Amino acid sequence: MLVYSSSDATRAKVTSALGVHPAPELEVTYAEASVGAEVVALCDAGGIDLAILDGEAAPTGGIGLCRQLRDELDAPPPVLLLLGRRDDAWLATWARAEGVTPHPVDAVRITDAVLRLLAPAGDAVATH
Repeated sequence: MLVYSSSDATRAKVTSALGVHPAPELEVTYAEASVGAEVVALCDAGGIDLAILDGEAAPTGGIGLCRQLRDELDAPPPVLLLLGRRDDAWLATWARAEGVTPHPVDAVRITDAVLRLLAPAGDAVATH
């Protein structure tokens, strides 16, 4: 799983909220990126099951980066956007993100969003 933010604290909050086992049957390892070019390179190389992109990152925001992945890569990973404003949800649709979750990072909300995106089609993942 890739976690992108220009903020070390935001990346730490995401990885801490999700942990190594967001669900009993799921173990994740993390790749972290602090600049947009790293995200593109890591996603282009493959092996990323999910990219969590911070919409509040600067200078390259996660929303625009999500759109760039969709436009430039043949097989981009699913993207979960962290949004600072509820009004930015329409931008997530424009960027073609598969999911959104709000800032500040909430462990229950982000875990639910991640598990929905990682669950194979038709499988339900219990979160409680």
